[in-house]
Amino acid sequence: MRSFFYQEQWERLQESPTTNDLESLAQRVASSFVDRYYYSDEYNREYINLLCEMATYFKKSKLNQIAAQALFGIVIERLCDDFEELQTETYNRVICQVVNFLCELPEGQEIQSQLSDFDLHTEELLYERIETIRLSPDRKLQASIKPKKVLVLSRVTIGADVAITSVICKRVSKFYPEAEIIVFGNAKLKQVFGSLSGLKVHELSYSRRGGLLERFLTWLDLLKKIRAEIVGLSPAEFLLIDPDSRLTQLGVLPLVPLQNYCFFNSRGSKEYSVTASISELTNLWLDNILGEKEFCYPSVWPESSNLQNAKQFRKTIDPEGSTTLITLNFGVGGNTRKRVEGNFEVELVVALLRQPNIRLILDLGFGEEEQGRIKAIMRTVQQQGATVQALNFGEIGKIKTSSQLLGVECTIGEIAALIAVSDEFIGYDSACQHIAAAEQVKTYTVFAGTTNVRFIRRWHASGTNTSEIIYVDTISKDSNIDNTDIIGRLLDLRQS
Repeated sequence: MRSFFYQEQWERLQESPTTNDLESLAQRVASSFVDRYYYSDEYNREYINLLCEMATYFKKSKLNQIAAQALFGIVIERLCDDFEELQTETYNRVICQVVNFLCELPEGQEIQSQLSDFDLHTEELLYERIETIRLSPDRKLQASIKPKKVLVLSRVTIGADVAITSVICKRVSKFYPEAEIIVFGNAKLKQVFGSLSGLKVHELSYSRRGGLLERFLTWLDLLKKIRAEIVGLSPAEFLLIDPDSRLTQLGVLPLVPLQNYCFFNSRGSKEYSVTASISELTNLWLDNILGEKEFCYPSVWPESSNLQNAKQFRKTIDPEGSTTLITLNFGVGGNTRKRVEGNFEVELVVALLRQPNIRLILDLGFGEEEQGRIKAIMRTVQQQGATVQALNFGEIGKIKTSSQLLGVECTIGEIAALIAVSDEFIGYDSACQHIAAAEQVKTYTVFAGTTNVRFIRRWHASGTNTSEIIYVDTISKDSNIDNTDIIGRLLDLRQS
């Protein structure tokens, strides 16, 4: 497919754009880029430029977001999810091209100015920098570095922050006990990391569903915050750890001099085992840069008030301590491919309630779609004769001890606390599986949305207790999704 074919369609569409037409064109352009890249290693700059133009052309941000979503969802995320060295290199080329495009816009002049301060005046220089970092072996930190502050970037998603960032914080705080650990990320991190002594969360927002320019302007905000934290410190007094963070577009955008920068190449290093989980890779990387071998499982540190409420919650539900408490979360972080469609979720809840001495806590979810789906599950289960109750996390006094299924409206910190006092957790590949494993709770993950074996292994939830997956192929056209089979395998794992 020649790029001018799509360019002509785009020019016609500018006159009277509709959401459906923009979505259709953006998806076809993005998919065509992937088609040619997968088939013949062709890198079509025109397709990427066209997507960038479509993502920055309109005054209405909602129209711009359509192409931005196609660029990130179809091109960029696929390149990242493969965990292959070649795709990592191509990702770097794409991001450098996008940055170059944005720098030529009036709204991107500040991006260009700040890159110039790092002597990164061209797209090629930016690309050479990240490729040099990517291809360099893990280097041991110099003994002369005695940091007063260690700045750690969030991975943006809570699940990745539990699996990766928590491990970094634990090991670095032990290696540099005098240093202040500062994590830059979403305010929600305070709910799961907030009670760790010596760690501070510096709030920074990054919209995974935002427009193209907005995603990159976050870097400017981060740059200002980093500079404010290190003002007055010598190069030997601070480190910045980048765990392949979206805040820097996976290392492409600079923040500090290279001598103070530690980059965890989580996607494409030849040194790393193809079968290891992401938490295991994090430990291996830390072994290399710290010069000492140790293994730390991921951890979460919920606020003590939430933990106390959760313990009271459990005591009220199960005063004799004679039941098995299972917490369920059917959230997928906006990625619907990770869900099993149809009646699976309600059939799973019904099957679990048929097991002896079971009490279920069901997270009521986040967002209109998810909440509506969970409420429908509760209505159906109630119609089938189960005792059902919905309440807020703070409404412990309203709990009916007879309730078999409790739907609980809660924050990420509150669901983390509820999981901590549970015997088991069941859910999809999402933040909660990593939280459950980190809290040493038996974890059963219904893993859907991919056929990439390495991706599944990388995101294996890591903890000292049982952590199992029930794989469901929701991608292949010839896949036969049998709810009875999925649930049967899950129940088998629970009993084995």
